[in-house]
Amino acid sequence: MQRYFLAGPFDENNQAVICGEDGKHIVKVMRMTVGDRLISVVDGEAHVAEILTILSDGVEISKVEGPLPANEMPVNVSIACGLPKGDKLDLIVQKGTELGMSSIIPFEAERSIVKWDEKKGGKKVERLRKIAKEAAEQCHRSVIPEVENPLSFKQLIEASSTYDVRLFADEEDAKSEVPHKIADRLKNVYDKQSVIVVFGPEGGLSRKEADMLMSANFLPVSLGPRILRTETAPLYVLSAMSYQFE
Repeated sequence: MQRYFLAGPFDENNQAVICGEDGKHIVKVMRMTVGDRLISVVDGEAHVAEILTILSDGVEISKVEGPLPANEMPVNVSIACGLPKGDKLDLIVQKGTELGMSSIIPFEAERSIVKWDEKKGGKKVERLRKIAKEAAEQCHRSVIPEVENPLSFKQLIEASSTYDVRLFADEEDAKSEVPHKIADRLKNVYDKQSVIVVFGPEGGLSRKEADMLMSANFLPVSLGPRILRTETAPLYVLSAMSYQFE
């Protein structure tokens, strides 16, 4: 069944309205009609709902089954990415959503070639949020990952203080005689904890940034002997965490 995230809760009669782009999608694209069923998600809970009425701009639905089992990652994983070139952030958001991340935090790294344009930035963030929503619907998640506005490196370190576990991908650690393997780092992560993992842009994190992260209680982690692209590294980590916890 097709899945849709609701803008607001069901009323006291267990009814709700889906309008806007989702409403048009239900009527115009999926060509659903009265009596058809879909999956509605609100406040992290999914229910089977039935279409009661076709409206001019959407549909009215009613809960009939649920809540359905949740399929979220047992740990809350935030991905912090140094601003990459091109549409790589789109890919990270889409695939990261499928792999279970809870949020993504872009940040301005020392080696970021891309500079964030404040005038156009709002539209880009909205597009990324739409990508996250569509990916969450496609892979049947109960929560849409948060897409944060880009932070400076200093702001990122300040924001990291609320996380239980702090890691950063470190190429130099991978080259050392005794690298800190991701499997070993994940042994000290437990269900319900919040984890932030920092990745550099093209060219990686500078040593100054790595030192600042370690001073802020971040632990370096090796992602293996091969150098991964900036869009590959977060997906590698999320896949490893899914294997470990799911």
